[in-house]
Amino acid sequence: MKILIANLGSTSFKYRLFDMTDEQVLARGGVERIGSPQSKCFVEADGSREEMTIAAKDHAVAVKLCLQQLTDKRRLASPKELAAIGFKAVHAKGITGVHRVDEKVLAAMEAFNDIVPAHNPPYVKAMRLLAKELPDIPLVAAFETGFHETIPPSEKHYAIPLEWAEKHGIKRWGFHGASHRYISERATKWLGNPEAKIISCHLGGSSSLCAIKAGKSQATSMGMTPQSGLPQNNRVGDFDPFALPALIRATGKTLDELLAILANQSGLEGLSGKSNDLRDVEQAALNGDVKARLALDVYIASVRHYLGAYLVLLGGADAIVFTGGIGENSSTMRAAICKDLTWFGIDLAADKNKSAKGETRIDGPTSRVQVWIMPTNEELIVARQSRDCLAFSLAS
Repeated sequence: MKILIANLGSTSFKYRLFDMTDEQVLARGGVERIGSPQSKCFVEADGSREEMTIAAKDHAVAVKLCLQQLTDKRRLASPKELAAIGFKAVHAKGITGVHRVDEKVLAAMEAFNDIVPAHNPPYVKAMRLLAKELPDIPLVAAFETGFHETIPPSEKHYAIPLEWAEKHGIKRWGFHGASHRYISERATKWLGNPEAKIISCHLGGSSSLCAIKAGKSQATSMGMTPQSGLPQNNRVGDFDPFALPALIRATGKTLDELLAILANQSGLEGLSGKSNDLRDVEQAALNGDVKARLALDVYIASVRHYLGAYLVLLGGADAIVFTGGIGENSSTMRAAICKDLTWFGIDLAADKNKSAKGETRIDGPTSRVQVWIMPTNEELIVARQSRDCLAFSLAS
């Protein structure tokens, strides 16, 4: 069984092709600058990379071109060999878990277009196009909120009228579910303890922490929307909504304009005034930029806030795992987050942390808590979920 896992942006399509017999990645590739006559199509297989300039007017054309390229590379005998296209979907009204994409699923996603404006609109548009243009290939949506269904009510609910939660779904849903699920499974394997208490730190352009016990999510830093929790690269994170009336009066901006700023011009970018890329902000801070230093300090403080809360919630931890672009690659962020936590049993080995590459432990000999770097594999999780969804559909 071969499954294509799609990662969509507003003008991009990236994929990994899995052979689910042994979960091997047969190829990866995609199309950039969709909608431009100078779209770039690329594929990586057998250690080589090929690129070509094409005209991809929309995502359906982009996917068709990629399927043709995979056929030419003999990764597929024909597009009909593809069992499904799986999507790492984000959020939908009244729907979570894994579903075959149909009109009900698409309508539920559209209902939350304003809740997840950076994700749902391009996904819905692409799914509709693909369902029309490639009707013989099943589409599967694996929602990021699914892993967090096990969070208990005490951590799921806001202190709002209960009717809002029960009738309108206003709760802490949580995101990055595929990443936290992968880290849970991988870390549990290395620890050799199915009851392990793990704090997964997915830190990147979009960041969240997740408290995990016995493979199940117990709490996570993102709430109703991906704009909440930790500061993101350009999204605000936790924010008091009662500041909005004051901002409307002071700036003359509308509510929609302010929400757009909170969703697109805040986070690291808003605080630093420099960039939404942590590497640029780190360099600016090293050069003495005060705003950049503030952006880093706010980010670090927020991660430590949730880390401390989850250590209390779980009653300690067996492992803390760093993943995502920042978690895997920034030794300075890991060191700052774990600073002075020996009284929690967390002792980072400075030399290991600085030189670490790939999947590895970075805790010192006196640390009671294991500290790991683990590259995540969200696509593999979605491929497994898509396979299982197809099997369930055939059995029912």
